[in-house]
Amino acid sequence: MINNVVLVGRITKDPELRTISSGSTTVSFTVAIDRPFVSNQNGQQGERQADFINCVAWNQQANFLANYVKKGYMVGVEGRISTRQYQDNQGQTRYVTEVVANRVQNLQPRGTATNSNGYANNQPSQSVQSAPVDKSYNENITDDDLPF
Repeated sequence: MINNVVLVGRITKDPELRTISSGSTTVSFTVAIDRPFVSNQNGQQGERQADFINCVAWNQQANFLANYVKKGYMVGVEGRISTRQYQDNQGQTRYVTEVVANRVQNLQPRGTATNSNGYANNQPSQSVQSAPVDKSYNENITDDDLPF
């Protein structure tokens, strides 16, 4: 079975680093990904649409996002889809589906300024920054968990 996601899009707000009780750091962020224009019945281009994908990064990836990525920056995200559940204040079970980022790349050129809307100016990229891959993450997978 394969659970692999690759996204390229823009960060919708500045990442905020949080530290949980175990000492790990995390960042929750959303990536906006444009879809191609939808043609209308007359064959003309219609409205632009976008998908907003919720993502979460941990430890080195989270620190990288908090230090080097801002609202509007183009990023590449590699990870996996994960669904978790929790109880809200009213005792209702809520489900959250998000991409758990294993690797994040800043695809925005260094020194790029943002415009008045908070989005980065589109200039040719001269370098790509990437966070080191966090190999300390261990899901404790046993042979019984494998489908083959």
